[in-house]
Amino acid sequence: MKAEPAAQRQLLDLAKVDAELSRVAHRRRTLPELAEIEESEKRVTERRDALVAAQTAASDLDREVTKQESEVEAVRARADRDRKMMESGSVSAKQLTELEHELDTLARRQSALEDDQLELMERKEALDTDVQRTAAEVDEAERALADARGRRDEAVADLDATQARREADRAELTPKVPEDLLALYERVRGHKGIGAALLKARRCGSCQLELDRSTIAEIKNSPEDEVVQCENCDAILVRTLESGL
Repeated sequence: MKAEPAAQRQLLDLAKVDAELSRVAHRRRTLPELAEIEESEKRVTERRDALVAAQTAASDLDREVTKQESEVEAVRARADRDRKMMESGSVSAKQLTELEHELDTLARRQSALEDDQLELMERKEALDTDVQRTAAEVDEAERALADARGRRDEAVADLDATQARREADRAELTPKVPEDLLALYERVRGHKGIGAALLKARRCGSCQLELDRSTIAEIKNSPEDEVVQCENCDAILVRTLESGL
């Protein structure tokens, strides 16, 4: 393939633009914030699940406390009724004995219920503390996630701006390159990642391998408008005064 040396040198500018576009694409895929966001999302989900579990346990315990309070109140009401009957003086000696026995039983029952109630209240206090702590952890995890997303968005905005500038540069450069040369460049770039590179000090600027003497001699003897490719990576080798030929 033939192409004017000036047209071939345009490929260096195009390759530079494409290299930056590739770096932008790579950075977009590998932003550290992406992994941070993923971990933060897991943390938020984990803490939210823990909060729901703690709130559910606290709610269940609230029902137990309410039930226990009702039972204690029922025992107290029954004891109050019995005492009023005894104080009324309208009960027989047998009923009085029965009421005294029932009051003893109710007192023991009330004591047991109140002990259970105290234990439930202690458990409730511990669960309430757990709910508050877990809720704070959810808030902290959500703040960390929001922060990571904000930094991700800022980085992406910068990448978008860089990409837009380089795509504009590319749109300006490509019409300056002959169609057949551009097609070859794009084909090589599509397969190898780099379409053209400077031949500098007898070394390919794409694969960085130094060309052997016979290859250098062949390139040196080639016409200036001959399109030369690296035998190793197929990149178009652009010759300038830096090539060492």
